[in-house]
Amino acid sequence: MTNSLTNVQVTRDDERWEVEIKAEIPAETLETYRADALKDIQATAKLDGFRPGKAPLERILAVYGEGAVLKQAVEHAIQHELPELLAKESLPIVETPRVTTETPERGKSLSFTARAALAPKIELADYKKIAAAENVKKEVISVSDNEHKDALTHLRRERARIEKLEKGAEPEKAQEEVQKMEEKDLPELDDTFVQSLGYENVAVFGEKLREGLKNEKERAARDKRRSAILDELVRQSTISYPAVLREYELDEMEARITDDLSRFGKTFEQYLVDIKKTRDDLRKEWQEPGDKRAKIRLILSEIARKENIDANPETLAQELEHAKKHYPQAHPETLRANLAHAMRNDAVLQWLESL
Repeated sequence: MTNSLTNVQVTRDDERWEVEIKAEIPAETLETYRADALKDIQATAKLDGFRPGKAPLERILAVYGEGAVLKQAVEHAIQHELPELLAKESLPIVETPRVTTETPERGKSLSFTARAALAPKIELADYKKIAAAENVKKEVISVSDNEHKDALTHLRRERARIEKLEKGAEPEKAQEEVQKMEEKDLPELDDTFVQSLGYENVAVFGEKLREGLKNEKERAARDKRRSAILDELVRQSTISYPAVLREYELDEMEARITDDLSRFGKTFEQYLVDIKKTRDDLRKEWQEPGDKRAKIRLILSEIARKENIDANPETLAQELEHAKKHYPQAHPETLRANLAHAMRNDAVLQWLESL
């Protein structure tokens, strides 16, 4: 039974990237599904005096009622007929349709309305060209003597602050006094101190510090380069996607803030009071970054599909075991999916950086 729906009206909402379908299930079609529904109920019904599946249809109808049978008939009809209509109209969707119906009556046609988010449509820009153009701007990263000296001075000030705290000074007063100290008056980073940090001597510590500074600068340069590539991909690509994906990104942003606040013993609700805003205020402010996040997610997913890029299985397994120890309450499959997604995206970005 396909293509039985009548009075079909299809309306696309290109702003929300959703589709609304209004249609009718003819009375004769509904009657056929009613017969199937009645048999399905009979197969699982447990009624006194009858073995499972052996109660007569008249008895099933008397116990369950016509309303329950028709309700199941409508569900069956929509589950079978709607996918055929969506395929015929070339309307790929990414969620189970949200369906509203009239109250069904035997012998009458039934009107229903179905709404669903459409699958994203992505026309990627020339990602290889864009990435290559950004990669040629890559600079050689080094750490100057002044940068190294400034980092050492910062550590000396930190040592001075700790010494004042150990002598009973108030944190704010200790910080204020240390900032006023001249460099020549700051404690030196001697072997004894750096050994307390796990280093053999000052010379070794100095080299490790320089190495750490270089790694930090390289990460910053990499993040800047990746952002430039993604910004240009978002700007030059044409992407249509359902509003529900942006809402998902907003939920992610809210969850991250909530998690960060919890580390300081604060709730999201307290945060809203502090900044004098409502949850809706924040979500409105986040619309633009949420839109960008959704587009980046889709872009990286499409590049991964086109270039057959995925997370390394062995690395994923190792990271999953590590994550389980830190998040024992997390659902294993959800944790794995999130890790696989993040690692695949990183693999795509590394691939783009190699062009």
